[in-house]
Amino acid sequence: MLLGETSIHETYYEILSVKEDASYDQIRNSYRSAILHSHPDKLNTSRCCSSDDKFLKIQKAWQVLSDAELRVVYDNDLRSSRQDGGTTADEISLEDMSVEINGQDMEIFYQCRCGDYFSVDSSELESMGFELLKEGDCVQVRRLGASVASVVLPCGSCSLKTRVWVGSDMKIPFQDDSELRNSLDG
Repeated sequence: MLLGETSIHETYYEILSVKEDASYDQIRNSYRSAILHSHPDKLNTSRCCSSDDKFLKIQKAWQVLSDAELRVVYDNDLRSSRQDGGTTADEISLEDMSVEINGQDMEIFYQCRCGDYFSVDSSELESMGFELLKEGDCVQVRRLGASVASVVLPCGSCSLKTRVWVGSDMKIPFQDDSELRNSLDG
């Protein structure tokens, strides 16, 4: 299940003070107003990290919501994160996982507390909008847009789930065949 990057924090819609079904024009008008009221050069106070952060959040929200393709991906992420309810045992980075390559197929996995694995294969990740590229001794994972997302993976044996955070450009070292799993199982 693909989850949005803002499942804990305010959504891009909240940042721009618009409803989730807002039209492009409504989003654009709200963006323009928000930028005018938060631009660090326009504020009478000295430059402050919080005003710069707010300005950058507004810009990022506009970048995603103004692009129809990115907005669809973001909306799907947001919807999925609400359905999941945040019932994960652990949160890890994709870079904490391992990759096993068997021919054209790649499996990304992480050992669960029970001894089994949280895993996802390359075709599942690609269907969720991730691109996997084999480069030398690692696999590079890219996502549509420059945002961060997460994938919730269930364990193969127990009821635990883990949330895997995926950046827009991450690399995972790999081992061919099942050498790595055998070393983890042993």
